[in-house]
Amino acid sequence: MTKCFMGNDYVHQVARQSGSNFYFSFFSLPKPQREAMTAVYAFCREVDDAVDHPQNDPHLAVSRWRDEINQTYDGKPTLQLTRSLQTAIEGFQLSKDYFDGILDGVAMDLRMNRYPTFDALADYCYHVAGEVGLLCMEIFGYRSERLKSYAVKLGTAFQLTNILRDIKTDAARGRIYLPQEDLARFGVEEKEVLEGKMTPNFQRVMAFEARQARGYYHEASVLPTPAERPALRAAEIMRAVYENILDRIERRGYDVFSKPVRVPTPVKIALALKAWWECR
Repeated sequence: MTKCFMGNDYVHQVARQSGSNFYFSFFSLPKPQREAMTAVYAFCREVDDAVDHPQNDPHLAVSRWRDEINQTYDGKPTLQLTRSLQTAIEGFQLSKDYFDGILDGVAMDLRMNRYPTFDALADYCYHVAGEVGLLCMEIFGYRSERLKSYAVKLGTAFQLTNILRDIKTDAARGRIYLPQEDLARFGVEEKEVLEGKMTPNFQRVMAFEARQARGYYHEASVLPTPAERPALRAAEIMRAVYENILDRIERRGYDVFSKPVRVPTPVKIALALKAWWECR
């Protein structure tokens, strides 16, 4: 039986301060699932922040988080966040392999700032987003291979959308997530991406990657049955919002350099209500 969750101000504070589209979707869930999702999301944010903090040794930060996850599964969490996470782990029998995999993805970011092929990028997306989706499926109560595929495809689509949206921010940190083989195919120099140059070739490679993301969204969308969709409403709300981000990128001709791409809150609410109604 799923445990009743006590409210945890800390994990909600972490999730709220992130301003994430994911946290927005959690309000559609029953309280036990909402608390578990918030704890998992707060873990992902804290790991990212620890690695990105300029005063931290990022490799040491990943190692410490691995130790903390091991201790949490041994019933000895040492942090406020992992005490909440322990409740989620025990309440929903969350798989440790997925937490380890998320940390593997974060570690990839420490040793790679370029991805030679789309397959290499897809592997990264699997760890940092697909395995988060697999934890979500366990919280939603599904462990079938078909819905695991739904989680991974949807997580990959979200991460690809993030990559397209955040090209300017990543470039400022010396990172280019667009596969090198695709840049070469469309005649885009890395220097052009790092300098934020809008060129016809850059638009073409962006359109190509957007089609890749659209493919993952479509492949995910046909996997759940009508009977399963009500339990997946949070994921479907996320899908509606993230597809809207992709719409906005496409409508502005793939210009992600001049200003940030954001979905206004009233639009998020409208998309959430529509997705909720379609999953009823």
